[in-house]
Amino acid sequence: MKKTCLCLALMLSPQAFAGDLVQWWDFSATALYGEDYDLAPSDKQATITLETAGGWKYGDWFAFQDFIYFKGNDTGMESTTYGEISPRFSASKILGEKIAFGPVTDLSLALTYEEGEGPVHSLLYGLGVDVAVPYFTYLNFNTYRRNSMSTGNNSDGWQFTPVFRIDIPVGSANIVLDGFIDWVFATDDNGYEENFHFNPQLKYDLGKSLFGDHQANKLLVGIEYDLWTNKYGVKGVDQDTYSVIAQYHF
Repeated sequence: MKKTCLCLALMLSPQAFAGDLVQWWDFSATALYGEDYDLAPSDKQATITLETAGGWKYGDWFAFQDFIYFKGNDTGMESTTYGEISPRFSASKILGEKIAFGPVTDLSLALTYEEGEGPVHSLLYGLGVDVAVPYFTYLNFNTYRRNSMSTGNNSDGWQFTPVFRIDIPVGSANIVLDGFIDWVFATDDNGYEENFHFNPQLKYDLGKSLFGDHQANKLLVGIEYDLWTNKYGVKGVDQDTYSVIAQYHF
């Protein structure tokens, strides 16, 4: 619970960074509903996700907190939480000169802290690479070393995480395709399998269509696809499902 409160405090209080430390920031809330989820008290789930992203004097950050509610289960577990805090420290910003070559626009020290209910606490650290690619609003690649921090968590290993966004203009509206891949490509424990999690969202900018450009990127609706092979590192458990979503940026 304390870890969840910490995550929420960081997400809701970017003004805590004094002066000109914060260059930009965004905060959003997303409602999701989906079915056919594996290794959960119920295959039907409703989720509220709070997210923040931003840039600051020495890098950037992304954080989210999931509040997951299980529908129609008989296990007695009605809900759970999970969140991640992911700051990155930019070489270009810290050194005061552009670190770029070819399509690479920056290098960063990438960190992630995973928290939630159960044995899920892990610290990830590694290298972040930002690249400029045609048609992508942003694209970065993070390669992490995973270190578990809770009893019963055997997820130590190596993880590769691309993060992306593509904006597709359609008339006066906009379609957004964004998301991430978490690929645990090497593990230290034979009881924890390599796994691949692909989680994109395809969203229509409803706010821009209804209310004009001044409401662009405010209210979005669409679907979230969730493909997770060897979910949670469990061999043979392959989740393939989707959720309907509504997202609002404050």
